[in-house]
Amino acid sequence: MSTADLYAAADNHYARKRLIAFGLPAAIIAYFVYVFFAFDIPGLVDRAKSENAATLVADSYSYKTEVLRSNRTGEYQVAIEGERKGLYETFLPDWVIVENGNAVVDLEDGYSVAFDGDTMNFQVPGYGLIQATPTRQRIELVLPTDEQPDWINASKTRVAITTPNGRVTVTKSKTQIYRYFFGWELFWFTLDSPYYNKGLGEILFGDQIDPARTNVSGALNDFWNNKMWRHKEVAWAIFETILMAFLGTIGAALIALPLAFVAAKNFTPTNAARFGVRRLFDFVRGVDSLIWTIILSRAFGPGPLTGSLAILITDTGTFGKIFSEALENVDDKQIEGVHSTGAKPLQRYRFGVIPQITPVLLSQILYFLESNTRSATVVGAIVGGGIGLLLTQAIITQKDWEEVSYYIVLIILMVMMMDSFSGWLRRRLIKGDS
Repeated sequence: MSTADLYAAADNHYARKRLIAFGLPAAIIAYFVYVFFAFDIPGLVDRAKSENAATLVADSYSYKTEVLRSNRTGEYQVAIEGERKGLYETFLPDWVIVENGNAVVDLEDGYSVAFDGDTMNFQVPGYGLIQATPTRQRIELVLPTDEQPDWINASKTRVAITTPNGRVTVTKSKTQIYRYFFGWELFWFTLDSPYYNKGLGEILFGDQIDPARTNVSGALNDFWNNKMWRHKEVAWAIFETILMAFLGTIGAALIALPLAFVAAKNFTPTNAARFGVRRLFDFVRGVDSLIWTIILSRAFGPGPLTGSLAILITDTGTFGKIFSEALENVDDKQIEGVHSTGAKPLQRYRFGVIPQITPVLLSQILYFLESNTRSATVVGAIVGGGIGLLLTQAIITQKDWEEVSYYIVLIILMVMMMDSFSGWLRRRLIKGDS
């Protein structure tokens, strides 16, 4: 090859290198630009409501107490999260004073709301006094300045005021005042429980609080039957989720194992049978478990059984492929050794094949059991079972976002527990490590 040819070949080589070095990043950047406009990211940013996001984030780690005034009857009601189950009936919090049909609500740091007849007076430090009076036609709003700040949203029929120390909403029918507190209130006991606001030491070592019950049994009963947080229903939902994952995974493994022998070429010489079973595996695992969930819910209705069947069908195809590949890689010498003892075909499979593939089977089954615990949460949200349903309901209402946090924490703990359990069981069954 001449020198000119070498130079030409080198130029071509470096030209390809430059094309790859600059062309590939340019293609990636062009793709992201396409995604930016195809997914309408600018429109998404414009539609995003930072106020709602801030409220939901605050609700995830705190709770709000609502002071409600009926503008028609003048009656007052104080309830945690505005729910009947959290209603103050026999006493009021010390920051709410109701006297002679009027009320004063202390929101701390100089923020306070006082009612004078139908007029709501909201004192905001650094801004002044805001007055809102509902009438038959509209809400009369009086501000201390001519310019309306952006934290006040006002129309003829509704006034919403959002401050760092609380929110106030005034309509023609009612006035709502929300004050936020850190934590998950009533998580242990509701207001009607005699153990509400009692410390752990007082319950364990103090005098008997409820004459009809011992402190420990009474406290456990009131916690377990908490009407606000529904611990009993949540525990059952967690059990349903794990049960869906367990039944779907184990059922799929039991069905896939005998079919895997048919799909393995060293155990089934018939091409037609092997082809048919392999295509069956491709079909059932090619359709996602969520799609099977929707299909099966039309046939069997919502419930944990539908979720278990959806997981079972999808994992049957996956297990069938994994098990058949493991069977095709077994050592024939062990099978021949068992056969030389006069063992029958079933005995050859039992003592010559199964021990070889057992580590693979157990490892994959336990891994999928852990993975399906997460999948069962999503499947349960669709078919109406398990912790997924409770999570979906809490998200849809957008009223008690701390419940969403509670369920997410439980799901994470459940997955961590299943991960630890499957790892421990894998070590015990495969390696014999205690």
